[in-house]
Amino acid sequence: MRRSEVRSLHRHLQLWVLGALSLGALLLLFSVYLFLLEELNEVFDENLKQVALAVATYPYQPNTEHLRQPIRLAPILEAHQQFDFVTQAWAADGTRIFSTEPDVHIPLRHSDGISTTFLGWEQWRIYTIVTERGVAQAAQRVSLRSDVAVEVAIKLIAILILLVLLIAVLLYVSLRRGLYPLQQTADEVAARSAASLTPLPLDELPHEVHPLVSAINSLMARLDQVLDRQRCFIADAAHELRTPITAMKLQLRLLQQAHSAGDRQAAGEDLAAGVARAGHLVNQLLDLSRLEPDGGSLRLETVDLAELARSVVAMASAQAVQAGIDLGAEVREPVTLQADPQQLRILLNNLVDNALHHTPPGGRVDVAAERVDGCPQLVVRDTGCGIPVDERERVLDRFYRVAHSQQTIGSGLGLAIVKTIATLHQASLHLDSGTDGIGLCVSVRFPPA
Repeated sequence: MRRSEVRSLHRHLQLWVLGALSLGALLLLFSVYLFLLEELNEVFDENLKQVALAVATYPYQPNTEHLRQPIRLAPILEAHQQFDFVTQAWAADGTRIFSTEPDVHIPLRHSDGISTTFLGWEQWRIYTIVTERGVAQAAQRVSLRSDVAVEVAIKLIAILILLVLLIAVLLYVSLRRGLYPLQQTADEVAARSAASLTPLPLDELPHEVHPLVSAINSLMARLDQVLDRQRCFIADAAHELRTPITAMKLQLRLLQQAHSAGDRQAAGEDLAAGVARAGHLVNQLLDLSRLEPDGGSLRLETVDLAELARSVVAMASAQAVQAGIDLGAEVREPVTLQADPQQLRILLNNLVDNALHHTPPGGRVDVAAERVDGCPQLVVRDTGCGIPVDERERVLDRFYRVAHSQQTIGSGLGLAIVKTIATLHQASLHLDSGTDGIGLCVSVRFPPA
């Protein structure tokens, strides 16, 4: 069976169980054959001994002519012709006195007991008794014993086949009844709508499938959480996009109604700023959608936080100069860790962007990459307006903005993106006051290597 083919658990169990039963039946049959053959050898050897004793005690006279004729077996032996005994007697001088089958040349032996010999291609068992008068022997073909054992084994085959068939029927019925609750569960799942993610009941299911159904329930719970987050995200995104789009419509209308060159220039600048805000919001929404916990796996590489800090500061230096803000990087040595470089760049870009937007002209923004207690850490400090202590937890939520920042270009997504990336990297995120209690200090501490 190819792996791509759908495999039936019912059929799979039946095949394996019936295969095991068939193999067991064959082993049992073979064992019975060997055991029976061993027992038959003991019984037939004893019979050979008794026949040889009868021949040895027979009151024959070597010179009596009629005793030299072939002697017939006793009636009880003639009734079991399959035993096919051959008897013969030898005088003390080694002359054969008589034989029941003169054409079978049983070799003369001068020691008592059982022996095995080949006469042509046939194997024979011979029992020899040595007396003062001579030697008496009884012999039998070994193949006759095997034939009896095979005959008994053949009779057992029919019984074993019937037994296997009976077990197969019972197995089929028991599997059907045992797997019926699982089929009911499958039908219940198939009848559900795409939005129905309530857990499947475990009460009527066999204990063996509880781990599978529990795993399915856990998966559906996670899917429900993801769908809830997506619904909230779409609702929040639609709400947040409505404001800049409405503003751009108004600015476009003002641009169309402007009568002087100065009015048109001012309206055009406002429209350009609105487009920039909308573009910034859309980019952050895209970043956030890619950073969902179930949205994909991290691409871990060796990342130097010091080099990352210098790179981000260099990219944002033009924006800092235009805003009149002193932006710098404080790095002393390489600080490496295993992380997703693209996501860490997004994290630091958002922290620096937030700091620049909330720091007034003449302020300062410092970016540091350091190692604290063996843990790599990124720190962004600014001398801006800061965040009140009672709002530092809420600013990590999507689209939340503190009261004094409502008029800035921020969308309330920057710190939410930072929190998501930190969570994916199992890093801790802390918001504290800046130097001398002025501004904000955001630190992201990663676990030690």
